[in-house]
Amino acid sequence: MPKKKKKWSQDVTEHSDAMDLQEGVFKSRSPKKIADSLKHSAKTSERRKSNPFRSAMSMLTFYINRAGGQLSKSRRATLEKAKDELRKDFGHDPKH
Repeated sequence: MPKKKKKWSQDVTEHSDAMDLQEGVFKSRSPKKIADSLKHSAKTSERRKSNPFRSAMSMLTFYINRAGGQLSKSRRATLEKAKDELRKDFGHDPKH
C-alpha cells in the first residue's frame, strides 16, 4: 500500500524548529489553557527564532490559518480568544 503523503503544514507542525509544543495544545476548549501552554513553550524553547510573544502568537496564527475552513465557528472563536489571552499574558493590549 502506498504511503500517504503528508501536507507540508503537518510536517512543519510536527518537525518545526520554531518551538516544541505540548501535545494536543490546540485541542483544548479553554483559550486560557491554550495561551498558557503556548507561552510556556515559547519561553522554554531554545529553538525559537523570535521573542517568546511573537513565537507563541505566530504558532497560534499558523495553526488557525492552516486549519482554515475545517474549523467550526466555535473552535475558531476559542482560538481567537486564545490570542487575546496570549496578549494579556505577555502584557500587550488584548484589543491589539
